This record gives sequence, C-alpha cells and structure tokens, in this order.
Amino acid sequence: MILAKIAGISRSLVASVIGLSRATLYVNKHKLQDRDELLKEHILRVLEINPSYGHRRIALALGIGKRQARRVMKKFGIKPYKRLARWRKRRDERRPPEKFANLVKNSYPIKPGLVYVSDFTYLKYRDKYLYLATLMDLFTREIVGWDISGKHTTELVGNALIDAIISQGQTPKIIHSDQGSEYAAEGYAKLAQSLGIQVSMSKKSSPWENGYQESFFNNFKTDLGLELDRFNGVGELIEGIHQTINYYNQERIQIALKTSPAKFRRIYEQRQLECLSTKPGT
Repeated sequence: MILAKIAGISRSLVASVIGLSRATLYVNKHKLQDRDELLKEHILRVLEINPSYGHRRIALALGIGKRQARRVMKKFGIKPYKRLARWRKRRDERRPPEKFANLVKNSYPIKPGLVYVSDFTYLKYRDKYLYLATLMDLFTREIVGWDISGKHTTELVGNALIDAIISQGQTPKIIHSDQGSEYAAEGYAKLAQSLGIQVSMSKKSSPWENGYQESFFNNFKTDLGLELDRFNGVGELIEGIHQTINYYNQERIQIALKTSPAKFRRIYEQRQLECLSTKPGT
C-alpha cells in the first residue's frame, strides 16, 4: 500500500491485483477504537494496583507490545502517578571521600547472596520523620532486609544488615552503599568486616553508582502512596511499609527480569535443581 501510494496507484487497482475487496485495505476505525477503549480499561486497572508502572511494565503485565501500550496511554493521556524527587543527603556531600572503593562497578553477580546493595530514605509522617533502610540482593533485586527508625544512625543501617543476614540465613560477599556518614561510620564497617563481608562504596556524589536502590525508593514511595497522613498511627504506617515491600518482592515486575524478584529467584532455584538432577551420579 505504501508503494502504491508513492506511485499514485489507486487502492481499487491494488485490491483487484491481489484478489481482495477494496474494503479490506482500510482499517476499521470503529473496531480499532473499541480495542483501544478496552485496552485503556486494562491499563487503568494495572495502574490502580501498580501506580508506579510505566508503559514497559504495563506491557509486560498485559502481555502486549510496549509500543502498543505507549500509543494507547498517549492517546488517552494516561500517565504513571507522580513520583517524588530524589532525596539528596547534602550533609554528606561536604564530607571528604571514604577509603572504600566501588567493588561492584562494571560487574554483576552470577547468583543470589553474593552482593547486597544498601541505602536509606526518609518518610515524612505528620510532624515527624521516619527513616527506612533496606538491603537488596543485586542478582534477584529482592529486598532481603530492612529496618525503620525515627533517626538515621549507624544502628539503623546495621539493623537492616542483620535483618538481611537472619532472613537469608547467610552473609553476602560484598555489601555496597553510598558514602553516607551512617555507612562510613567505624562501627558499621567493623560489623561488616567481622562477618567476613567486604565493604564497597559508590564514588562521592555519584548516586547512579547505587542506582538500583535509588530506583527502588523512587518507586517504593509511589507504591506506598504520597499521602502518608492517611495512616492511623505509626504502627499502621509500618504495616503499610511491610506490605509495600512484600508487594515489591512478590508482584512488582522488574523490566530486566520480566517478572517479580521473588518469582525470578524461584525460577533460578528450580533451574539449579534441574541441572543437579541431570548430572551423572545424582
């Protein structure tokens, strides 16, 4: 049809040559509109459950092409919920660089449990601030440990590390973070090293070197909801945090994994078992 249009050949002639009716060469705009309307409803339902999804995750969730998802979202003006700007730890920007090098730059672990990345963020609730520290397994992108406190201290990030070790039943080879004072504190480094863990840090003022955690917090706050005052007390907020982390681990699609972190881990473990079962003598 493109060649016919360029050459100035009529649609009727093209239809007769290829043995089709002239009507089949036209897109049924009404049917296309009906399909787009239906897809719009599916997209809105996905966004209702997954408010931080963009067109690529929506496409994976619905099993459609990302171009189709993007076209329909643009057509109906559908956008993901507003995300918060990244929190900058300005106090740490004035501190001298730490001695720990970035041990994970330009590399990627080959299995779970080798590299954990860590960071913390704040949550403003009514007239106070709460601080959430998390650890993510870099292979599965799963949040394996976390802690929450009214203060951002070495104890906060240390407790998150201990929680990760208890929940996973093992210690990682490397733990990576930014150069925040909480991670640079002597007590935190000694805790990690006493457990046989190597400490890795991003270059100063280079948040992209801990990009997985940065991205997690950005989406986490959107999924938790920006209006935290709706929670009736700190206990209810903490329960909401727990549920949002569980949703992230169990359900939220990661574009690189094409599934959720927990499902990706289970697939990996199943494949490892299948490999072992096929080895001679097993």
